[in-house]
Amino acid sequence: MLPAPGTVTLVGAGPGDPELLTIKAARAIGAATVLLVDDLVGDGVLGYASPQARLVHVGKRGGCKSTPQAFIEKLMITAARQGETVVRLKGGDPFIFGRGGEEVEHLRAAGIPVQVINGITAGLAGLSSLGAPLTHRDRAHGVVFVTGHAKPGDSGTDWRQLAATARDARLTLVIYMGVSHADEIERDLLTGLPADTPLAIIQHASQPQQRHAVATLGTLTQTLAAEGLGSPAVIVVGDVVRGIAALHQPQAETQAQVQAA
Repeated sequence: MLPAPGTVTLVGAGPGDPELLTIKAARAIGAATVLLVDDLVGDGVLGYASPQARLVHVGKRGGCKSTPQAFIEKLMITAARQGETVVRLKGGDPFIFGRGGEEVEHLRAAGIPVQVINGITAGLAGLSSLGAPLTHRDRAHGVVFVTGHAKPGDSGTDWRQLAATARDARLTLVIYMGVSHADEIERDLLTGLPADTPLAIIQHASQPQQRHAVATLGTLTQTLAAEGLGSPAVIVVGDVVRGIAALHQPQAETQAQVQAA
C-alpha cells in the first residue's frame, strides 16, 4: 500500500530570536516529521521541533557554499510523497528574498499540497530593535525591500533610478544581501540621495550577537570596514534612521545636565 500523501509547509523562522516566531509557525515546527533548515535559522527556533523529527540542514547563505536549490526542491517532493509532514524552515519570511515563490511553484507542479506561514523579516526586526520605524508620517511615505545580490546573468537593481525614486517619493530603502556590493550601492545611490542621508547597518538582527552601526550614505563602505560588519546584515537607508539619534538625545541631554550640576 502506498503511503498517504504528505504535505509541505514553508515556515518563516524570523530573524533568529525564537520569541519572534508566530504561534502558527511554532505549531507547524512541532508537528513536522522532517525539517529542511536554512543556514540562517536561529538555534533556539529548533527547540520547538519534535525530538523524533528528522532535521536536514540545507545551507543557503550568500557568498558561501550552498545546497543547490534544485536538490532542496527534490528533497521536499520526495519526503512529501513518502507521507512525511515536511517543514521548509527559512530565516525571515519565505516570501521576502527566501525563494519561497519558486518553491511553491515547483511543489504545486508536482501535485504536493503546500502552505506558507509568514515570519518577521530581518529588515523590520533589525530597525525595530534600534527603536526606529520603517515608515513615518513626517519622514517616509513608504518602504522598499530590495536585494543587493542579483542572480547570475541578471543586471541587478538600478540603484541610480531607485535613488531618484526614493528621494522623490520619500521612501525608506531596506537592502538585503548588500554588504558585498556596498561600494557600488553607495556610489550609485549618491547620484540621487544626499551624502548625509542617514543609514543603519544591522548584523545578525534580533540575535544575541547583533551588532549595528548608524552612519550616513556617504560613509557606508567606510563604516562597514571600520566597524568590521559583514553578512548577514541589512542596510536601511532613509530619514527614519534619524529617529534613532533623536530617541537617545533626551537621555544624553539629561546626563549632561547631571554632570554640569
